[in-house]
Amino acid sequence: MGGEVDTIGIAEARSALAWWLESGVDSVIQEEPRNWLKPSAPLKPAPAADLKPNIAPPAHDTLSGLQQWLASSLDLPFAASTARRILPHGPGNAAIMLLTEAPTFEDAAAGQPIGGDAWDLTQRMLAAIGLSAAEAYVAPLSCIASPGAKMSKDEFEACAEAARQHIRLAKPRRLLLFGGGPCRALLGKSLPEARSHVHTIEGVRTVATFHPRQLINQPSNKSLAWKDLLLLMEDES
Repeated sequence: MGGEVDTIGIAEARSALAWWLESGVDSVIQEEPRNWLKPSAPLKPAPAADLKPNIAPPAHDTLSGLQQWLASSLDLPFAASTARRILPHGPGNAAIMLLTEAPTFEDAAAGQPIGGDAWDLTQRMLAAIGLSAAEAYVAPLSCIASPGAKMSKDEFEACAEAARQHIRLAKPRRLLLFGGGPCRALLGKSLPEARSHVHTIEGVRTVATFHPRQLINQPSNKSLAWKDLLLLMEDES
């Protein structure tokens, strides 16, 4: 019936069975044949929430503590060990705080929140309302220089919360928002909507106006900016 059949003894059978058991072949894996050449299914990526960095700013009790966090934290949007940081400068309890847009290449080259010709114009704007640059506390909405990069909604909200802490701890007498970014972050409005009104942020009298760089590019708006400055400096009584 098809040829001779070799027989083995009991000792040989036990030896063969022991070998298969040691090899891990002690149970049926599957009944159906398997295509071993078929590519494996790709691994599912971890949920986005698990990969998201912790970008919410921690609560700080002092201005110096917040400044140190801004200077060193890797949880800031766009933060990296090689990222250029443009830190705030000026005295606490300042006569005025300038909250400006995220730094541009020009600001980064100058190493301050407002650089180049825009800073020269800023100083003239302050002088026009009787203040010197030394009396101003100047801070960017984001201290990481990343021109052209776009923030996510969560990153933008994190910068807004850090800015509110900044204002609360710096305790300026007046606050000037330079440009549309600070307006959206702290007022939820565009610059045209926010202008020509007095706002209150963290208990501080606040007015929004054009960034000096915008005024350099569009000098016709300087008269509107002058009105904003006068509105900011009006008697609060």
